[in-house]
Amino acid sequence: MTVPTYKTALVIGATGLIGDLLTHRLVDSPIYEKVKVLVRKSLSWQHPRLQEVQFDFDHPNGLLTQADDVFCCLGTTMKKAGSKEAFRKVDYQYPMDVARLSLANGAQQFAIVTAMGADTKSSFFYNRVKGEVERDLAALNYPTLLIFRPSLLLGNRGENRFGERLAEGAMRLFNPLIPAKYKGVEAAKVANAMLETTQRNLKGKHVFESDKLQDF
Repeated sequence: MTVPTYKTALVIGATGLIGDLLTHRLVDSPIYEKVKVLVRKSLSWQHPRLQEVQFDFDHPNGLLTQADDVFCCLGTTMKKAGSKEAFRKVDYQYPMDVARLSLANGAQQFAIVTAMGADTKSSFFYNRVKGEVERDLAALNYPTLLIFRPSLLLGNRGENRFGERLAEGAMRLFNPLIPAKYKGVEAAKVANAMLETTQRNLKGKHVFESDKLQDF
């Protein structure tokens, strides 16, 4: 029996490693009749269920954020951002703005990729910001909040990040010797986890550490 489509998914960060994989899975899922992606520039592919929405993250329009399930794969690096302020804007402010607006429009689930080691008290700025966004998303009281904390992501990023490629190569080599929590995790597994867990009718806040993501 064919499962009827009825829900709308909203994705931010659809051009990134996980976001791209997840968006392809969402448009192929029988669960969603529409997959909206908030973008600044057009994607390189199309699908009948895919709806690109040109979005100004610095001046967000709440009317464009209506959806049932929101997936946040947005993130940058300190090097790419250029400053702590710019990094915080992408990894904290943009997700929080979309989360608030979507919740006000009736969204039921918010799924976000943060990072292993996310902690508001971390001495590392990157991990501290990730911890802060987790904390403040929880304070919004979404019916369902799903947090995914991968370790080093493995996959084809489509961009030149020499340091990450070097670390990925080392991780693949030594992965069998590394404890499960710290093993590199395929980006495809994170995308699978985001899609599958939103269909479990979970309520409240749920955190999926990197070792659990290996199961997907």
